[in-house]
Amino acid sequence: MKRTHLLPHLLPYLLAAAALAAPLAAHAHDFPTSGRVEYVLECMQKHDGKYEYLYKCSCVIDQIAKAMPYDDFVTMSTALRNQAMAGERGALFRDPAPVKEMASKYKAIQASANKTCNVPPR
Repeated sequence: MKRTHLLPHLLPYLLAAAALAAPLAAHAHDFPTSGRVEYVLECMQKHDGKYEYLYKCSCVIDQIAKAMPYDDFVTMSTALRNQAMAGERGALFRDPAPVKEMASKYKAIQASANKTCNVPPR
């Protein structure tokens, strides 16, 4: 069979595969690669740099990306991370109720993703 004749035979399969993948892509938010890499490296570092966490931490950031847009991830994770900051600067992240709510929401999403991906809390 000539190669030029393969496309008409494969086209229904390619269209079916694209139709199945489209809903999956629509539910995941587009995080930049650098943001995903930063998350995975930090997560691995928290777990003693073990190689198995490359996959587990990648799974976690994928789960988080399904739950929120990247801008929300940056805002919410910053709110949570900086709540432990001392002094006046830390008060911006500790005191306002909306910031506390964002941090709590992110913490819950992250905990759920960690559970899904078998990453123990640290």
